[in-house]
Amino acid sequence: MKITENYRVKATDFNKHKITIPKYDSEKMQKATKESPRWVHFGAGNLYRCFHAQVASELLDMGEMQEGIVVAETFGADLIEEVYHAQKNRSLTVTMKADGSFTKELIASTAEALFFHRNKPAEVERLTNIFKASSLQLATFTITEKGYAIKDSQGNLLEQVIRDIACGVSFTKLENTMAKIAYLLHERFLTGQLPIAMVSTDNFSHNGDRFKAAVLEIAKGWVSAGHVDAAFVNYLQAGEKVSFPYSMIDRITPLPSDAIAKTLREEGIEGMEPFLSKNQKMNLAAFVNTEEVHYLAIEEDFPNGRPALEKASGVFLGNRDTINKADLMKVCTCLNPLHTALAVFGCMLGFERIYEEVQDKDLCSLIEQIGFIEGLPVVENPGIIDPKEFINEVIYKRFANPNVPDAPQRIATDTSQKVGIRFGETLRAYVEAPDKDVTKLHFIPLTIAAWCRYLLGIDDEGNSFEVSPDPLYKELYKLLSEIKLGDTDKGKVHQALEPILSNSSIFGLDLYEIGLGKRIEQYFMRMIAKTNALRSILQEELKLHAQDITER
Repeated sequence: MKITENYRVKATDFNKHKITIPKYDSEKMQKATKESPRWVHFGAGNLYRCFHAQVASELLDMGEMQEGIVVAETFGADLIEEVYHAQKNRSLTVTMKADGSFTKELIASTAEALFFHRNKPAEVERLTNIFKASSLQLATFTITEKGYAIKDSQGNLLEQVIRDIACGVSFTKLENTMAKIAYLLHERFLTGQLPIAMVSTDNFSHNGDRFKAAVLEIAKGWVSAGHVDAAFVNYLQAGEKVSFPYSMIDRITPLPSDAIAKTLREEGIEGMEPFLSKNQKMNLAAFVNTEEVHYLAIEEDFPNGRPALEKASGVFLGNRDTINKADLMKVCTCLNPLHTALAVFGCMLGFERIYEEVQDKDLCSLIEQIGFIEGLPVVENPGIIDPKEFINEVIYKRFANPNVPDAPQRIATDTSQKVGIRFGETLRAYVEAPDKDVTKLHFIPLTIAAWCRYLLGIDDEGNSFEVSPDPLYKELYKLLSEIKLGDTDKGKVHQALEPILSNSSIFGLDLYEIGLGKRIEQYFMRMIAKTNALRSILQEELKLHAQDITER
């Protein structure tokens, strides 16, 4: 069977294959969406397919929604053509449980899939018209941290953004994603200053503020250049018509597993083979494999109303303070920093799976120290999720799940965009707290040093490896390119690391000014002293500084 078959007519066949099917009529849903679009999502990747689309599917099943989601992609043309259009905008979600079992659910809540690019003028026109619709309530985003970038590591506007501001509101000339979003909002502004919630659900703290700041900078540039009316800026920043809520999202979604694909094929489900896309060479599949645990917390700020999101599993609504605390808890302490630590150490120590790292005593102890000992003291309990229980679940149930085939190499992607969020906020909290001493920290600085060591592209045994994609990699590697294993010149190391560790646009603060720069340099020196030094320093630091974790 194929997931593109009529699930209402062939419900027995889907049931035979133990695939949960929707209760709603997808054709009626598509018709309702065309007439009154309500929800647009940008970023058509795996997280959307197994979370946002699943939320919509649940609400459709309940009768809480009649319309589906229009998904738009600004980067992956192949993803839209070879996955969405090829599968009639459907996806199979495979939820992997710790006991080795998994469930299968057909997700059919995506009404349309569009490639929002100048090469697809008809799809650009369609999305533009959707943004002019008074029925549109929200746009959600999973475009990763770098999708919001409009400046380089020195705080200067990117060249493409400078061009976008100069050319004005002409979509065929726009290059930067934030400029394209500003274009859509301008179209909505011209249609009557219609209200909308612009909801970033990407993994970084204060995501709504960063999103708003990026769009506003472009809009103000257009005003200064005489391209748009100054009222457009007020429309964006006043908060009455356009909101940029905070959010926290959490669901580990690895690349498609060959083992899962094999099982699906053996069960007789066709078209489940993972493949590389034709042009962009992306890893794609008609299914998404993901973990069972999932959370989505969103600030209650929807100027044009919203779906009954809180009725879907794992979704919470709250005020800004609550959502901010939940976000900081997860992104800055209880999950993402632990993931990043496992990623950079794992790549250099030869690991290919996150769960295998958690089985490693040294690495498990490292993330326990970062989470329980160094992170928790500055975490504010959001009330909707208990931080200590969350870390317990993350380390011992989620990361340790052998059926979630996640790789440190995937987590290491775009680390330069993440370290400031995943560690910088905790460092800032220590600096600002009157009863805390940031110089007492050991394992967060050790991990930052390990990231710098990772940028050399040489593993702990002295072999070269491929560093995961990162927008700042070339710039950072250029600073470190003269460093070799066995170097003992402290001045040389300082000269290489100082521009990185003092860069507040990377870390959110100057690590020398807060008293950690020299310590990180010392850790780095020990890491490059010889082969297998990384494992040695990790063990030595754990022996010297690890504190007992009395409660788990």
